Amino acid sequence: MNKLFQILGVFSLLLLLAAPTGAVAVDEATESVRVEVNGLVCAFCARGIRNTFNREAATADVLVSLENRLVAVEFKPGMSLSDDEITKRLVDSGYNVVSIERTSETVAAIRSSLD
Repeated sequence: MNKLFQILGVFSLLLLLAAPTGAVAVDEATESVRVEVNGLVCAFCARGIRNTFNREAATADVLVSLENRLVAVEFKPGMSLSDDEITKRLVDSGYNVVSIERTSETVAAIRSSLD
């Protein structure tokens, strides 16, 4: 019986360690965020932000628009990042977050509305 508890404990610990950092479960509808950001000035900025969010398990697509001071992140079905996690990643990268808006639009739809 003691051996069973040890196995269950190890299994539980492995499940906790495998969980993606900052990702939280949400309903299955498409969820994206539109983030207005100050400090975006060059293609290097855009690449860095895309890389930051693409490292997240919850991220499906990322758009960075220098002209519109916009970062849009689409999440995988059932996953998301909290506003605090999004803000932390951008502030830690050297940008100022002006606003965050959650939307059901895909990043592709946001991208086409900017063209």
